[in-house]
Amino acid sequence: MKKVIKIIGWTILTPVVLVALYLSAAYVLSRITVDKEPASGDEIPLYILTNGVHTDLVMPVRNSQIDWSKDVRFVNTRGKDTTAEWIAFGWGDKGFYLETPTWADLKFSTAFKAATGLSSSAIHATYYRTMREGNDCIRLNIDSAHYAGLISYIQGSFDRDDKGNVIHIVTDANYGTTDAFYEAKGSYSLFHTCNTWANSGLKSGGQKACLWTPFDKGIFYQYKSRK
Repeated sequence: MKKVIKIIGWTILTPVVLVALYLSAAYVLSRITVDKEPASGDEIPLYILTNGVHTDLVMPVRNSQIDWSKDVRFVNTRGKDTTAEWIAFGWGDKGFYLETPTWADLKFSTAFKAATGLSSSAIHATYYRTMREGNDCIRLNIDSAHYAGLISYIQGSFDRDDKGNVIHIVTDANYGTTDAFYEAKGSYSLFHTCNTWANSGLKSGGQKACLWTPFDKGIFYQYKSRK
């Protein structure tokens, strides 16, 4: 009987300990700052945007360095509105994006695949006419050299066809009339989340970031409390 109780105890305790370790690591490492790199200017505006769970990186639709709409085309959105001035990129688990419009729709199989890195990923691109700063939307400024690094990072996250074109995912799961999904490289997991991707994007652009974070709270902590 004691052996059975011990096995049951370990069965219950082990997941609790693992979750506690994960959350503790997320908290501690997200508080360690990767400082912004020295810059030659701040002529290009960027934004970090959160919906309370997921961080997007937002940048001008076009400038002298890149016109994002040439690859991520307006026609791929339901609204096909070409007047947008901003584009937001987010990376994440394809199953979550396309099969889980609300938490009530979450399936165990989707969550299991996402947690363990067994599923594929997607990029969610959303066009905006304007951006409004607030607690959920913080403006940054970047120079052209560091912006080139961010461009390379985002472009490298897209999966592409044999001709080098990004692959539009045709779906009815769009969130609105100004967004579209694209095939992406990499796999989502507990250790490489949508926010980890965004945090790495900030690093690639020489911006202030966390050492590591799986949550949006870590990214926004750096900008809200350490300006």
